Amino acid sequence: MNKRALGRQGLHVSAIGLGCMGMSDFYGTASEDEAIATIHRAIDSGVDFIDTADVYGPFTNEQLVGRALRGRRDEVVLATKFGNVRTADGQWHGLDGRPEYVRKACDASLQRLGVDRIDLYYQHRVDRKVPIEETVGAMADLVRAGKVRFLGLSEASAATIRRAHATHPIAALQTEYSLWTRDPEAEILPTVRELGIGFVAYSPLGRGFLTGRFRAEADFAAGDLRPTMPRFQGENRARNLEIVDRLRAIAADKKATPGQLALAWLLSRGADVVPLVGTTKRAHLEENVAAAGITLGADDLARLDAAAPVGAAAGARYGERSMAAVDG
Repeated sequence: MNKRALGRQGLHVSAIGLGCMGMSDFYGTASEDEAIATIHRAIDSGVDFIDTADVYGPFTNEQLVGRALRGRRDEVVLATKFGNVRTADGQWHGLDGRPEYVRKACDASLQRLGVDRIDLYYQHRVDRKVPIEETVGAMADLVRAGKVRFLGLSEASAATIRRAHATHPIAALQTEYSLWTRDPEAEILPTVRELGIGFVAYSPLGRGFLTGRFRAEADFAAGDLRPTMPRFQGENRARNLEIVDRLRAIAADKKATPGQLALAWLLSRGADVVPLVGTTKRAHLEENVAAAGITLGADDLARLDAAAPVGAAAGARYGERSMAAVDG
């Protein structure tokens, strides 16, 4: 697995990262034993970029990742996030970017993960009630205290990124990016490239939709929240399946799966783009990792642009409440 630089401060990670959210939350029940085995298989395969957040579970995903990394902590770049406020019963209580909350959240994450340092610490969502300079200033204090190595933002606007980076260097921006979510290409990617900030693409497979495995509501497990999202519903789903079918045809010509093709496309977007693949099973992980070996030529990229142009996906990527939390 090749390495890629995130930012200009010296952070290097595997070209594909592992997102652990679905191992504990949102996509139905997962096997903890298989989840830990998947993390171990990822590390053995050269995937050293492991991503979690305090809100996943809530809280239990950090604990799971911590258990998986016992004895292997030094083999990975460990990322987690703060800022979404959620209680143990799963209730959501908005956003918090106050300095005192930053410090409290970091200490809690360190304890749950069972580590003394977080490699990459993100503000999960921007709290527009608190000046970003205050939030990032508190995050910078964590760097000076040795609790955090590098700072990141998630779903931040270009203007917020600039203000944050002026306060303390930002190593990475994490934002949704895939063949059916190409919004970052307009303003976000040019901004982070100008500033020398790496780009971590979450949901690179469109929350699994681009794999072609989910064609009807019955294909989702009990408790999976994806059928409640606009792109997975009714007429939107039917129109989005047309995109998947076009990808399937191109993937067949490349002797790849649609999911591998979608990941190979993201890897082709630049050496500063790192797809963060979420999976709960070793077999799916191995399929995803193999995408790093696929080379796309100019003709392939032109076909993909035609199959999934900017704005092709039908429906919003989140429901109204979650979209309101996206900065800008």
